[in-house]
Amino acid sequence: MTACGNTPGRTGIVGLRFSSVVDAPQGEVFAWHARPGAIIRLMPPWPPVQVEREAGSVRDGQAVLRLPAGVRWVAAHQPGDYDPPHEFTDVLTSLPLAAVLPWRHTHQFTPAGLRATRVTDMVETPLPARVLRPMFAYRHRQLAGDLAVHTRARELCPDPLTIAVTGSGGLIGTALAALLSTGGHHVIRLVRRPPRHAGERYWRPDDPAPDLLSGVDAVIHLAGASIAGRFTPGCKQEIRDSRTTPTRRLAELAAASVSAGAAGSANTSAAASATTGAPRLRAFVTASAIGIYGPDRGDEVLTETSTRGDGFLADVVAAWEDAAALAAQAGLRTVQVRTGIVQSPRGGMLRLLCPLFEAGLGGRLGSGRQWLSWIGLDDLLDIYLRAVTDQALSGPVNAVAPAPVRNAGYTAALAGVLHRPAVLPVPAFGPRLLLGGEGASEIAEASQRVRPQRLIDAGHHFRHPGLEAALRHVLGREPAVTPAIRTPASAG
Repeated sequence: MTACGNTPGRTGIVGLRFSSVVDAPQGEVFAWHARPGAIIRLMPPWPPVQVEREAGSVRDGQAVLRLPAGVRWVAAHQPGDYDPPHEFTDVLTSLPLAAVLPWRHTHQFTPAGLRATRVTDMVETPLPARVLRPMFAYRHRQLAGDLAVHTRARELCPDPLTIAVTGSGGLIGTALAALLSTGGHHVIRLVRRPPRHAGERYWRPDDPAPDLLSGVDAVIHLAGASIAGRFTPGCKQEIRDSRTTPTRRLAELAAASVSAGAAGSANTSAAASATTGAPRLRAFVTASAIGIYGPDRGDEVLTETSTRGDGFLADVVAAWEDAAALAAQAGLRTVQVRTGIVQSPRGGMLRLLCPLFEAGLGGRLGSGRQWLSWIGLDDLLDIYLRAVTDQALSGPVNAVAPAPVRNAGYTAALAGVLHRPAVLPVPAFGPRLLLGGEGASEIAEASQRVRPQRLIDAGHHFRHPGLEAALRHVLGREPAVTPAIRTPASAG
């Protein structure tokens, strides 16, 4: 990526230029930006900014971002600068912010070869380039990575899918819905409140409506109560019930849809079923967790064929996966995504650790020899996309990076990325004070050396197979000089 700070802008403010080349045709790159979810995929995770509302159109719509203290950033797209597939522009219009921080952002797309496009962001603002460079470096990496994963997904499944998603309002669900929709798939959010728009359907977890999955090609079931906190009897019951019963009811509904389709629509084409509403469900994907292997297996390398472990979470995850059995028994391809420790400053472990390490108070936990099987958020999303598009993938899939690290190694990597010391080890009793004995042993002190064997055997491409690169990406701590970005769309 290149950044230049000497271009006079039309507002009289110096214009900044950020540019990179991605391996995708110009029309495809422009279309990606015009689809729902693009601004969510491009928003860096480290600043305290939330997408409140996406623009309905990059021609004349308005996107609204929520900043701290209730400040709103309204980006209004300019119809006069809309020139598909070459260019579109947005301008900050919300007061009082626009009066003190002028902002005009022009997105340009020019051919750079047979199947490549130069993406250029021209920004007219008083903000210095050094402030904006990490954000735009992140945006360009995200764009290149997403275009590449969609190219690979289309090789597995050329047709756009209609995908129903539970838990779409959480950290993973929000990002996943955005990834799917920018790839041209239609996302239906299954929500437990009255639907607010056509992209939502009301879902009763204990008693889903018979037509809930009508016209749906694939289900991704993410919903479940958080496991963070003390394992009190009530908390444990909620963790268990929020996973097993809703999964079983969805699996029963999916199985009934498949049976009805086999009985009444054996000769119905996919195109016809899309217009008639005939059942067409082809994949049932559920969240799962590496907790199934138990809290401590020593240095044993754990793959999808390893035996399950002991403990509360192992029992919960085993029951969770068993709840999807009816869908598999009906002949529906099912996938259980056994997720590791997700890396994002917006949630989970990294959200808790970052303030401590930034303050110089971070350190290893106990001996630091515990194995930590982690996964970058974007790599987890890519695995879910593969789960719904790859007909050869079924059963449990370990959603972890191929290089797990010990706790001491994780601590050193995070401290190095943040340029902070990590010399204050956390005593073993610390997590027990917060989580209780059982919660600490199952979560904070857990040691699981998990290998994504199924994905490795399938030749799966990981965006961030190494921990340091993954942390630098999500924390905006890339090296000062970022090379031009060019991600092969067909790699892996």
